[in-house]
Amino acid sequence: MPNDENDRKGTTTTLDGERADLLTELATARSALINTTRGLSDEQAGERPTASALCLGGLIKHVAAMEEQWMRFVLEGPSAMRFDLPDGVTWADLAAGTAREIPQWAIDNQNGFRMLPGETLDGVIERYEQVAARSEEIIAAIPDLSATHPLPEAPWNEPGAVHSVRRVLVHVIAETTQHAGHADILRETLDGQTSS
Repeated sequence: MPNDENDRKGTTTTLDGERADLLTELATARSALINTTRGLSDEQAGERPTASALCLGGLIKHVAAMEEQWMRFVLEGPSAMRFDLPDGVTWADLAAGTAREIPQWAIDNQNGFRMLPGETLDGVIERYEQVAARSEEIIAAIPDLSATHPLPEAPWNEPGAVHSVRRVLVHVIAETTQHAGHADILRETLDGQTSS
């Protein structure tokens, strides 16, 4: 399957069928997520219309950050996903909300779920499109989808677990699709519209 961007540049990259299928599924999931924001203002994209703290702009920010982090993992391995804790802070403290200091990665993760002052929906979507383009470049260039890296140490990762590039891509597709479903609920709650 030709890569349209490369065709416009005068070069052609041919993806094998599996890569093309995986990237097509990811593009479909991305489109479903982005379509939930069609016609919304920046304020509406930042509203939290349900009991959860989720907003449409924040979901797109989160999915973009998650995809970017997993693609760094594909290239760099577990060092791309560090979950270090401040001295004297345990995972139990963090889970209980009693940690005397919150690690920056946890703060960044929470901020990734909301629209911050000065952020616009157009800017969030543009950033997501940049991440998507970079992901497609990475997946097209990886020699072997079966190549693996160990997962970083974190309580949510099984000790000694590894992920292949293929499994990372399937995970990104699943998470994007899951959040597109969340986004449909948020949009319908906001104004009765759905992404379809």
